[in-house]
Amino acid sequence: MQNENTPCLFIAHGSPMNAIEKSDFSIKLNEIGNSLKNNISSIVCFSAHWRTEGLFISHSHKLKTIYDFSGFPSELSNVVYSPPGNPDLAERLKNELKDFAPILDEKRGIDHGAWSILIHLFPSADIPVVLISQNLDLKLNQHYEIGKILRPFRNEKILFIGSGNIVHSFFSFSQDISAPSPEWATSFDEKIKSALENKDHNTIIKYRRIFGKNAKLSVPTEEHFIPLLYIIGLESDTDQIEFLYEKFQNSSMSMRSFMLRQLAQRI
Repeated sequence: MQNENTPCLFIAHGSPMNAIEKSDFSIKLNEIGNSLKNNISSIVCFSAHWRTEGLFISHSHKLKTIYDFSGFPSELSNVVYSPPGNPDLAERLKNELKDFAPILDEKRGIDHGAWSILIHLFPSADIPVVLISQNLDLKLNQHYEIGKILRPFRNEKILFIGSGNIVHSFFSFSQDISAPSPEWATSFDEKIKSALENKDHNTIIKYRRIFGKNAKLSVPTEEHFIPLLYIIGLESDTDQIEFLYEKFQNSSMSMRSFMLRQLAQRI
């Protein structure tokens, strides 16, 4: 993979319980992590669960585990995932994103949107992680632009991960992880899949006006959808998409996850 773009990932995280439950989803994440870990030096993660006024970048040497949820079993709150940070990389990211006036945050830890997937991808927690927040003041095309600006970092063995969900809705939520999904959710998920396959980034950015009611039901709030925009912004002309997981959980949580990588790469 030397002198080639490092793959980047969009990983659905769904319920925090995915962090501690062994399933075909967690097994797949572990397989992907094992295939990547020897070829990456650091991780940059865009999580649905760090939303800020202004743009922030984590700058600590060690990321403490943040338990940003409630109402779940104590087993979940006993999980510790505390990877090293990479302040030098954070400072370089800040410089590249200077037009967005980013702020380095020396106290920020790692939220469950990030650690609930990283604990399966890289359970040893030994790869440095930097998180970039979602600026609440930005429009969708500006989130996408951040990804485009950061593309050159992909040839430095830096793995970019977006952690969210294409469909994240409580309009049809079920405690049953295997509950059937409504047509509006599966239809929207398939439409976004098609746009991803065709590198139709404009449709993804303008999804609300294009898909109307299905989009409103599937994405009632945008925090879980926005990480997808960073990842497609990072996509190069030579990337091919590989869908890693395509099922739903809890009726209305699309767990569709994918990797972007150059076709010639053999990981």
